Amino acid sequence: MGIVTSSADLARILKDAKVVAVLGFHPDTMKPAHFVPEYLQRQGYTVIPVNPALAARGESYFGQRAMQSLTEISVPVDIVEVFRRSDKVRGHLDDILGMQPLPKVVWLQQGIRDDRVASELEAHGIEVVQDRCMLTDHRALM
Repeated sequence: MGIVTSSADLARILKDAKVVAVLGFHPDTMKPAHFVPEYLQRQGYTVIPVNPALAARGESYFGQRAMQSLTEISVPVDIVEVFRRSDKVRGHLDDILGMQPLPKVVWLQQGIRDDRVASELEAHGIEVVQDRCMLTDHRALM
């Protein structure tokens, strides 16, 4: 458990995960917050988009209805993949910790880092990946 940096641990996470909730999912196919989750869905992951604006419009992507918040998800989530600026991550901490059950991993996409939030998540038994791209790591390690 803890902050994940080794290739072996990243590969284990990617291999064991089945369900990925994407916080900050974007409908624009040219944005990483869309094409990274789309790639993951094509690799066999269940991808649940989390975006309040899309949820309010009742939109669905990859066969999953967009969710207002993480706590609204009714299935166990292996990875919460975060596409929010570093200065916005702390604002999602309560939502992450309110999930039942807690996710196994919170993955902050490339360019996103918050060491204090990572420490708090780690204290709750959640593994944390920071400043790494799931698509890049999946292609390199799987």
